[in-house]
Amino acid sequence: MFRYQILFLSFCFLFLFPDFALADARKSLVKIYSVHNNPDFYNPWSMQGPRSSTGSGAVISGKRILTNAHVVSNSTFIQVRKYGESRKYRASVLSVSHDSDLALLEVSDPEFFKGIKPLKLGGLPETQEEVLVYGFPLGGDQLSITKGVVSRVEHQNYVHSSESLLAIQIDAAINPGNSGGPVISKGSIIGVVMQGIRYADNIGYLVPVPVIKHFLTDIEDGKYDGFPTLGISFQSLENKDLRRYHKVPDDASGILVNKVVPGTAADGVIEEGDVLVSVNGSNIDDDGSVEFRKNERTSMAYFVQKVQVGESLSLSVLRKGETKKLELSLVSALKDRSLVPMELYDVLPSYYIYGGVVFTPLNKSLMKSFGSKWYSSAPKDLTALLTSNFKEKKGQEVVLALKVLSSELNEGYSRVSWWPVASVNDVDVINLKQLSELVENSDSEFVVFKDQDGKELVLNRKQVAEKGDEILATYKIPQDRSADLIPEPVPMAR
Repeated sequence: MFRYQILFLSFCFLFLFPDFALADARKSLVKIYSVHNNPDFYNPWSMQGPRSSTGSGAVISGKRILTNAHVVSNSTFIQVRKYGESRKYRASVLSVSHDSDLALLEVSDPEFFKGIKPLKLGGLPETQEEVLVYGFPLGGDQLSITKGVVSRVEHQNYVHSSESLLAIQIDAAINPGNSGGPVISKGSIIGVVMQGIRYADNIGYLVPVPVIKHFLTDIEDGKYDGFPTLGISFQSLENKDLRRYHKVPDDASGILVNKVVPGTAADGVIEEGDVLVSVNGSNIDDDGSVEFRKNERTSMAYFVQKVQVGESLSLSVLRKGETKKLELSLVSALKDRSLVPMELYDVLPSYYIYGGVVFTPLNKSLMKSFGSKWYSSAPKDLTALLTSNFKEKKGQEVVLALKVLSSELNEGYSRVSWWPVASVNDVDVINLKQLSELVENSDSEFVVFKDQDGKELVLNRKQVAEKGDEILATYKIPQDRSADLIPEPVPMAR
């Protein structure tokens, strides 16, 4: 009885003095100051120059600061400031998941953590649950706290990575500077602010705790693997004739497997034409959704993304009308199987210049050089690759002749731009590194580049050797290739 009286008094204390719990959470909040220097993917030997931004974060277990990846991506200098203080401390990135827009920072100065009580991670909140959003948005310099409720929980596209992952929508005000700040309910973090909708009223999105915990578990071995993929493309089975054709019983539901990607978990286990009916014991509906909580549905990827790379997943399929139980080891991450990478961060672009022609791999960061409406402005044959975005071979890339640095060596090619290279001297191109090796290991008089339609770009090897450096000097380019393509020195024989 006495124990229940203590619990009741504790509850009354928090109810009568809510500012006590509020103040306790505030002590774990930090404002993040970042200086970024983003690469120029259209001029891949250059950088765009430094710019500054601010974000928010919270101290969690292990003396780590949890925030968004986009708050610190491509950063050159990071500082953090505790709530209620003016001093800034130097910080650095401990680990990052660009897929889920999460990052962990560390501060080497032990003075920083004095008086800080780490915030705990909670669970997945219920819809209509009240939440408090903590952060340092524009409009002022000090901590801002807004209140809202959970509107819905479902898969959303994360703007930072273009990945579709579980997300929480809330109706609290979200503004620039809120990014990375914790959203708290019942004294625990239930999500991290990541994005909003610019022209909508009070629609904000959070990275939920299940995604955060997946990230934290992933990096326990010291490296980041990401989220696994089945390695299939599929379509819905909502059409009655399509269901009958694939012998799907009236009391069953599922999705039709159209393609199995080589080298993925599904390769050799799932077959094209299979109807995937359940994942880890949960039924898949004809639209590809699953029930993850009573009366709440989201993408079937929910169960795949709960698993770590290297772990197993059980599936049930209908194959030619017969039910089969399958077990898959999720050996690869989605990012490892993408033919055209999505946004790239914390890496420098690869490039190779030969005879003034700039070659580089295609990626979404490069396409964004067309501006905010890049999807409408970029070449349609290249944007179409994003919709069937799987590698057929290991290490495969789409290599472009991006542009031509005009000179007498390449006269007549000035209009060549965004030109996919299919072969060099009739050898199929797999990636940029191989392209550079094909060029340099050949002793033919001419180097012939072809596209998929057989159109040619021909350069004289001897002339390029004699005058290629002049082009680099004219255009003030320090070297003809990125650092990742510079051959390693061969050790001298003893």
